[in-house]
Amino acid sequence: MAPVNKATARTAPPRATINGTRRVLTYRGHQFLRQRVVLSVLSGKSVKIEGIRADEVEIGLRDYEVSFLRLIEKLTNGTTIEISYTGTTVLLHPGLLPGGTYTHTCPTSRGIGYFLEPLVVLGCFGKRALEITLDGITGEEGRDLSVDMIRTVTLPHLHLFGIEDGLELQIKKRGAAPLGGGRVVFRCPVVKSVKTLNFTSPGKIKRIRGISWSTRVSPQFANRMVDAARGVLNRYIPDIYLYTDVYKGEDSGKSPGYGLTLLALSNTAALHSAETISVPAPSSNTPASFETSASATSTQRFQTPEELATHAARLLLESVARGGCVDESHQWLVLLMMVLGPEDVGRCRMGALTPFSIQFLRDLYDFFSVRFKIAPLDSPLASNAVADSTANDGEATASGANGEEDGDSSSEGSETEGQVVLGMQVNEVKRYKGEEEERSGIRNGKYRPKEFMVSCVGMGYGNINRSAA
Repeated sequence: MAPVNKATARTAPPRATINGTRRVLTYRGHQFLRQRVVLSVLSGKSVKIEGIRADEVEIGLRDYEVSFLRLIEKLTNGTTIEISYTGTTVLLHPGLLPGGTYTHTCPTSRGIGYFLEPLVVLGCFGKRALEITLDGITGEEGRDLSVDMIRTVTLPHLHLFGIEDGLELQIKKRGAAPLGGGRVVFRCPVVKSVKTLNFTSPGKIKRIRGISWSTRVSPQFANRMVDAARGVLNRYIPDIYLYTDVYKGEDSGKSPGYGLTLLALSNTAALHSAETISVPAPSSNTPASFETSASATSTQRFQTPEELATHAARLLLESVARGGCVDESHQWLVLLMMVLGPEDVGRCRMGALTPFSIQFLRDLYDFFSVRFKIAPLDSPLASNAVADSTANDGEATASGANGEEDGDSSSEGSETEGQVVLGMQVNEVKRYKGEEEERSGIRNGKYRPKEFMVSCVGMGYGNINRSAA
């Protein structure tokens, strides 16, 4: 074997190493395992992940992570995965995506959304159309996206890049935690290339839709959640339609449960979403791994349908208040598709980037050598608010037009200009208050979210696996 050039090894990126003639990207930790495996398959670069829970009592990969790696091995041709004896190191050499029909049983320690999210991207770049049946838990609180969220929010995000025909997710059976029993069928078409994204206007929210589902509980639970959610959202917009989806018999899975998924759509096709799902009470049939994860990630247990629906409605309002054209849970998907787009400048207006998205940007540079330009955007929330702000503006104009009140306030201001309050003069208090409002995002009495314009030049990724027929 030829000796490795030391000068080349020194100039390699800090997270990349050279292994013979093949470049292997090396990472440490288990936090971003899925995204790095997906980027490895798309880019064709090998990846090595070390130190997986090396400092914990139970070291190594969990059962759902091993199941995900086996799923990737099943969906690809020529992929080799090497797992160390202790499970703390994984080496993956990616293969090609042939497409076709598959079936996979997901462990009950993680929901179907954990396995389905990566397939939404990988399925588009196969040789043939992908059809896969997944069995397991269809929705779990606080960890992964439910199948309803993926069907109503994740898949419409692909429409922004021209991926529409043949994209489908069917829920055959619902399976609540902890025993599961659900089944979904995902179909994805073959895509030659994706379109350039230029999404800079979030618009105004024009309608709200939602799905209230329940399994192995009273059908009234779904209606109670609809009424409670309407009690919050009807204050802001009248166009609200919430569907009820009640499952009984064999299609209801093995465990009781209920949940609510909400979606806000703007007049420019911007999507904001939120969901809450009931947390099951611990029992003798509950897997030990699920009990630990559920108690650690869920903030509320044994919720009533009204409490659950009210919490979901407030989460939706918070998502809208963060601004941007994409909600937090789908920032990574838009960033990845922008990189895979044509060799043109793609732009997207986003709210504050999550820590997951920030790390995903670093990984995108490691695998595809694409940099993003992130510029702060100073725009009022009124452009993306649900409520109509004309009434507030009218009140402000009326108060400003009242000359007597303005005169009184100005005279009071001149009288108190030299007064001292809490060790500071009045003008210093006003300046301090203005600085505090500036830091908290409030300007002129209106909340302004931290928004950014994210742009990059696509790499012109083409589907090399696509069949010529």
